[in-house]
Amino acid sequence: MTPVELSRTVLHAVRRAVDAGELSVAVPTRAVVAPPGPGGCGDYATGIALQLARPAGQTPFRVAEVLRSYLVGTDGITDVVLTGPGFLNISLDRAASDVGLVAEILRRGDRYGHADQPDGRVVQLHCPHDLRAVVVAEASARLLRSQGALVRVSAEGFEDAWTSVLGVTVDAVGHAPAELPVNVRPVPAHGSADPMSVGRDAGRWALLHPAAGDRPRIGDEHLVQREGNPLFRVRYAHARARAAARNAAGLGFTAAPGPVAERDLLAALADHPRVLAAAADHRAPDRLARHLVTVADAALPFLPTVLPRGGEKPSAAHRARLALAEAVGAVLAGGLALLGIDAPEHL
Repeated sequence: MTPVELSRTVLHAVRRAVDAGELSVAVPTRAVVAPPGPGGCGDYATGIALQLARPAGQTPFRVAEVLRSYLVGTDGITDVVLTGPGFLNISLDRAASDVGLVAEILRRGDRYGHADQPDGRVVQLHCPHDLRAVVVAEASARLLRSQGALVRVSAEGFEDAWTSVLGVTVDAVGHAPAELPVNVRPVPAHGSADPMSVGRDAGRWALLHPAAGDRPRIGDEHLVQREGNPLFRVRYAHARARAAARNAAGLGFTAAPGPVAERDLLAALADHPRVLAAAADHRAPDRLARHLVTVADAALPFLPTVLPRGGEKPSAAHRARLALAEAVGAVLAGGLALLGIDAPEHL
């Protein structure tokens, strides 16, 4: 069971409880599941009982007890433990969950973690006459759209030159529309720094990777093809994952999801939908950029093990590792695309 499937399972439990008359609430459109916090246990936790307690007229713990009865015994769930005021801590069938996660990523491709349909939100982003603000707003719009929102971006005194160099587009120039906009105002780059000097991709990364409150550094360090450059590591991991698929095809075998032992890498991939949602909600593409670095750093030691060595014949283990490598490639490509950065097949 993937995090997306688990979220749907939690919502289904809420719906069943409502249908049975045990809860009198409107079923939410989304149930947030994330790794357990301090004091938690299991693989994932959700605080949906705290969200539903007030409209249900019951304590969070009582709501959690009701939902637990509908979650226990569900295929893919091995245990549900209540902690704190009403958190549901869910343990999954780990082997089945890992296989399902990789299969889900391969099925969705670079749209893994995206919403299936619009959610009804309408968001107007507005930014000042500053290149970093425009780039952050435009990347935030991509993230919001990936989560089902309808988004418009406006900028004061937008310059056409930025479009061709950094791939920036806005929906309106000059004055913002009548509705109240959400202002995007990250700390600008240093006055003498020119993000265009390092090119489109490195320039966008330099502006998006730091948190909004940190001043970005614009320099040749973003072009260095070494492991000290986070952008290089992300793009290199993507290129290695794509190369593994090409080389496997040359050896005559294809991917097939199966058990693998790369716990840190699987955890990072499973966290991708949550990161996308949080980055969109907080208009913080830096969260996605740092997450891609986490995925790449977990993947790079693993990728050399994907293909058979010497006289080895391709086995089920190789096919499972290849499936995981292809999942890595899909997540990195999709994440870079949301940041407006190319993901080269060769590097």
